[in-house]
Amino acid sequence: MDRPDKIGRLAILKLHARAVPLAADADLDVMAAMTAGFVGADLANVVNEAALLAVRRGKDQVGLSELQEAVERVIGGLEKKNRVLNRMEKERVAHHEVGHALVAFSIPGGDAVQKISIIPRGIAALGYTLQLPTEDRFLMTKAELQNKIAVLFGGRVAEEIIYQEVSTGAQDDLRKATDIATSMVKTYGMSEKLGQISFERDRQPLFLQTGQTSGRGDYSEETSREIDCEVRRIIDEQYARVRTILSAQQGILREAALVLLGKEVITGEELKGIIAKAGVRT
Repeated sequence: MDRPDKIGRLAILKLHARAVPLAADADLDVMAAMTAGFVGADLANVVNEAALLAVRRGKDQVGLSELQEAVERVIGGLEKKNRVLNRMEKERVAHHEVGHALVAFSIPGGDAVQKISIIPRGIAALGYTLQLPTEDRFLMTKAELQNKIAVLFGGRVAEEIIYQEVSTGAQDDLRKATDIATSMVKTYGMSEKLGQISFERDRQPLFLQTGQTSGRGDYSEETSREIDCEVRRIIDEQYARVRTILSAQQGILREAALVLLGKEVITGEELKGIIAKAGVRT
């Protein structure tokens, strides 16, 4: 069974929300738009988590804030406020997450930045930048995939600019960026050098949250080296692009990181305000 579209998600949310008193601002249509890619079980978890949050906060109704927090819990796991970072780590994480968000704002057509946080969440995340799609997507262009890689590199490049060295914090970003670049070359025929050829079989689009991937295809060692070079070229081009973007916005990067350190969580709108104050259009 396919993942539900927006209309299906709205119907599922309404079904699970029947037994939950909703506040006036709890717009399920907004939540259906925010949960692209969620299956029925995910949506049931969102409603259940939101109801539990409302009870813990002493509320008789579930509001939009509880529903949005529930979406974050389903995506990233529970907040781990007992995972205490030292000052140096918090500063690095703040610059890292602001780097992601600034690149996302600087590139047209990407998913909206909802929130930037340096509160650890889930098993390993020391901070996160929450971007949520507002519509269902079934195809992506070459430029859109390049943009995804660029946003993933925003954190690592921000660390490099501020601290003149990188940390282990970008491990997951590097894996995802490499997976996307590899798919562009091996699966989608998006390499001019290698041409309109797919080198993999039975592989689903990575940008739609794929499962297991196949191994090396039926091609020569020379072709394998060319594939590796093309993947490296895509990665290096986007890394250089992000460095140009963030070097030009280094003042905003530092200022926004300071605000984030003080508040621990800022919204995308708050970051937009900081950018606007600096006279930069988003």
